[in-house]
Amino acid sequence: MNGLLGVSRLIDKMSLLVGKSTMWLILVVTLISAINAIVRKAFDLSSNAWLELQWYLFAAVFLLGAGYVFLKNAHVRIDFISSRLTARSRNWIDIVGIILFLIPLCLIVIRLSWPLFYNALTSGEMSQNAGGLIRWPAYMLIPLGFTLLLLQALSELIKRFAFLRGHIADPLESATEKSDEEKLLEELAAAAEKAGRGAK
Repeated sequence: MNGLLGVSRLIDKMSLLVGKSTMWLILVVTLISAINAIVRKAFDLSSNAWLELQWYLFAAVFLLGAGYVFLKNAHVRIDFISSRLTARSRNWIDIVGIILFLIPLCLIVIRLSWPLFYNALTSGEMSQNAGGLIRWPAYMLIPLGFTLLLLQALSELIKRFAFLRGHIADPLESATEKSDEEKLLEELAAAAEKAGRGAK
């Protein structure tokens, strides 16, 4: 089990690196969108390439970030049900969901999307819009994103079984803890409230 946990930690590090890097794409998309809007309104100029680049980057954020979201247990859960269950029950539900639904879904999507990407790459498929971009980078995001999600699913599966065998703490416990961002937001709100009281 220690060897599998080592593999899990390696996958987690990769998901963390990809997720943190992907976050910067949100800033890039925002800047491109803002510049595009300003140029269009101020100079009456428009470019399909820049519009499509925004679409590509949005797709990258969602597809490449899925594994990171799973790592952080930030995906959608039915909390009012799961909070009433024991830790063992929650982990068993996750194991069943990962094995029966998530892993097969990832394998099916990878299998179906790979030929789409490969054909676009070899044919040099271009956007049908005038001045549009090549298509294969967008198609590549599908198998790549689901491969990252599949790897993270395997990591989570290892952690669930390790918890059930008593090797690690409950991996779902972090789902109820506040994130660093939430803690920072609370600190800023408290500081703002304190400054508001001091000004009165």
